[in-house]
Amino acid sequence: MRTIGLLGGSFNPAHDGHRHISLIALKRLQLDAVWWLVAPRNPLKNAADLAPYEARLASAQAVARHPRIRVSAIEQALGTLYTVDTLALLRQRYPKIRFVWLIGADNLIQISTWERWERIFSLVPVAVFARSPYAFKAHASVAARRFAEARVAETRAAGLAWKSPPAWTFMHIRPHFGSATSIRAMRRVECCSPGCGEEPPWDNMPRGPGHTSDH
Repeated sequence: MRTIGLLGGSFNPAHDGHRHISLIALKRLQLDAVWWLVAPRNPLKNAADLAPYEARLASAQAVARHPRIRVSAIEQALGTLYTVDTLALLRQRYPKIRFVWLIGADNLIQISTWERWERIFSLVPVAVFARSPYAFKAHASVAARRFAEARVAETRAAGLAWKSPPAWTFMHIRPHFGSATSIRAMRRVECCSPGCGEEPPWDNMPRGPGHTSDH
């Protein structure tokens, strides 16, 4: 039976922060692979701010650069809009895989606003990755308090995939400070420069380290 970490998001665009978290997850959670689930749309974000789906997939493929990181368009194939539905269908489709949902500390703060968020914790174990300055608020969040008894010590994170949900852990990691938001802002600045007739492609943009709340 394989163990797979799931990193979902818009990847608008993908950046080294996604890769940074994925490599840590592979090592510290002892996962066989990490799948990047590129969302066709995000119900919590303005669709007008999203680049075309194919461009976001391409940016993820360009950034991944690792044999155990797989960029997936399965959410488009499944036609799911909400994380909870994606996870439920993945479990049905791959009954012999142990999945772990990977999120940033900022997402732990807001996950209680997601559709049927408590069921997410009942479907798969969850690994939360620290991100400054959200650590304190994450520990005090609605989700952290709701599932306090299901928290797994970071020292035992290597076995998280084999825990029966609900089970979650908080991972302290070296911070990355870039983001998809800053990359998009940089693109807009460059496009406003004299002589710029079109937006520069993501592949030519610097991919600073980033976070998971704006994939």
